[in-house]
Amino acid sequence: MYLGTNVTPPIVHPTVYNVNHTFSTTVVPHIHPSHTTTINHHMYQHKHYCTHSESCCCEECSQHFNCCAPGMMPGPAGPGYGAGPYWG
Repeated sequence: MYLGTNVTPPIVHPTVYNVNHTFSTTVVPHIHPSHTTTINHHMYQHKHYCTHSESCCCEECSQHFNCCAPGMMPGPAGPGYGAGPYWG
């Protein structure tokens, strides 16, 4: 008998603070005129194919386990793997 899915209360992690730097640019236009003539060429390539098909089947699965010591969670706010997956 299927009894449904259990959901736990959310776990709120410490805030990650980021700093954004903004820069502005002033553009001073300098105009250097030029002219281009385009000549279009067209070639027909007749390609003959001898098709053959095969098939192969691969099945894969993966599991993620948190084996870190307390306070050592890898991810955006902790040591370990830098900006790796976030297992919250």
